Amino acid sequence: MKKVALLMGSETDRPLMEAALPYLEYFGLPYQVQVLSAHRSPEQVAQFAASAEEQGYGVLIAGAGMAAHLAGALKAHSILPVIGVPLPGGLADGLDALLSTVQMPKGVPVATVSVGKAGAINAAVLAAEILALGDAELRERLKAYKARGSVLP
Repeated sequence: MKKVALLMGSETDRPLMEAALPYLEYFGLPYQVQVLSAHRSPEQVAQFAASAEEQGYGVLIAGAGMAAHLAGALKAHSILPVIGVPLPGGLADGLDALLSTVQMPKGVPVATVSVGKAGAINAAVLAAEILALGDAELRERLKAYKARGSVLP
């Protein structure tokens, strides 16, 4: 099964982004958590994104606040699906990050979920749905999850 990268722009984003972990674990998705900053370590971001498919990743989840360039920086170097999670902390408790994440130029798609913890959880579920396109067992876990009202057991 393909892995999911759970990436965040800063260590301070970890408490919000780790809300995704119980969902990734429930769906049985192998994952790696890493801090990569589009502004502080752009070369590392580019290298990670360019080699992600070769490293066995199938979906990249990127959480960042304020300018929120991480998702776009990853997408610039990868054809893998990228899910952007805007995080609070800047203007209007994350509105700036939401606008930065959702306004990608044509031809450079980044799926964008809601701001904060709910967004991190939704990103994990969306990653499972994307990977389930080629995995019948994962599709069954998603069906069970939906049948319970989209809550973990």
